[in-house]
Amino acid sequence: TGHAEVVQVIYDPDQVSYDALLDVFWGKHDPTTLNRQGGDVGTQYRSGIYTHTPEQAEIAAKSIEKWAAKFDKPIVTEVAEVSKYAAAEPYHQQYLARGGRNGNPQDPSKGCTDPIRCYG
Repeated sequence: TGHAEVVQVIYDPDQVSYDALLDVFWGKHDPTTLNRQGGDVGTQYRSGIYTHTPEQAEIAAKSIEKWAAKFDKPIVTEVAEVSKYAAAEPYHQQYLARGGRNGNPQDPSKGCTDPIRCYG
């Protein structure tokens, strides 16, 4: 279908900058693997930043330049304007909180203090 599995982040720029969100993004996944994250392989698992404004696109491009030296391989993350966004099916919503692959929900009561959890 050409889709990418993404998370749309809604944030308050008075509380956190777009650049700071991108810093978290770079630290939470491998942007150097084409069409793959962990054991998940396919174009839907590509690394991407999908922007809503030209300013976001410019900040994303600068962020790639800033982070490029921190990786051993080139960053392959695509930057493109959002063309269409659709929420995932209900069974994909709150995937980790509902137990993810192994049926073990991830939440603060289990000692998780990381506000963004990745699986894979």
